[in-house]
Amino acid sequence: MAEIKRVGVLGCGLMGSGIAQVCAAAGYDTLVREVSDELCERGIGGISKQLGKSVEKGKMAAEDRDAIVGRLRGTTKLEDLADCDIIIEAVVEDLAMKNEMWRTLDAVCGPDTIFASNTSSLTIADMAAATKRPERMVGLHFFNPVPVMKLVEVVKTIATDAQVFDTAFEFARSLGKEPIVCKDNSGFVVNLLLVPYMMDAIRCLEQGVATTEDIDKGMRLGTGYPMGPFVLCDFVGLDTLDKIGGIMFDEYKEKRYASPPLLKRMVSLGYYGRKSGKGFYDYSGAEPKPMPLV
Repeated sequence: MAEIKRVGVLGCGLMGSGIAQVCAAAGYDTLVREVSDELCERGIGGISKQLGKSVEKGKMAAEDRDAIVGRLRGTTKLEDLADCDIIIEAVVEDLAMKNEMWRTLDAVCGPDTIFASNTSSLTIADMAAATKRPERMVGLHFFNPVPVMKLVEVVKTIATDAQVFDTAFEFARSLGKEPIVCKDNSGFVVNLLLVPYMMDAIRCLEQGVATTEDIDKGMRLGTGYPMGPFVLCDFVGLDTLDKIGGIMFDEYKEKRYASPPLLKRMVSLGYYGRKSGKGFYDYSGAEPKPMPLV
């Protein structure tokens, strides 16, 4: 099995920075690529700030934080990732954008480099087909917040080499994660089940089954879920949910993945959830309050 020493991460936003952090924390030299120096500095600075909080709380020694940050570097050039043993892509859910990067990397990386995507809804095969190494492409789907969430979905396409898959699976485990094996279908395991659940909750609200608060309370207290569907929607981002649902609807042509009208209207108005300050809840006050949506 190939040994992984150097990791490349495409994107240093919410997911990319989290992936970079856990890779560096596991001892890997990690190179993060962003489209500008400013975004690189912001992403790595955010990691350093998060680790600093752990130091302040006594959960981490200052020298350990410094060692992790010391293993992180940023770049704006895809070509700088040529010597990485595995490259994990964590950019927006846009197949054309992803494949443009994969084609560039395919031309500059050595033949043994493994390509991995953190996509949550696109199929890995549609990215592998853009390269000349489809047998070396896998999915590594992490969950937000990456440093906290233990699960990684490791996705094997019909073209993935068995040894490459095993290497990726053990790599995920080396990060302190719990990997599971997934077939290359849109949504893999978690989103295949989770997206219809969130869409159905929105339909229940549209139909007047119960209020936002009572649907959330019902699912928390009745099923033991840590948060209700609307709190979860706001945390994920309603624009993200709408995008993922659209991709999955295009794949399966099943209504349960399609965005309900209410979700579409909210996205049009910029009600994205926590990140915009308004979603199913209004976050402008000391405590979130349900929005008057129906």
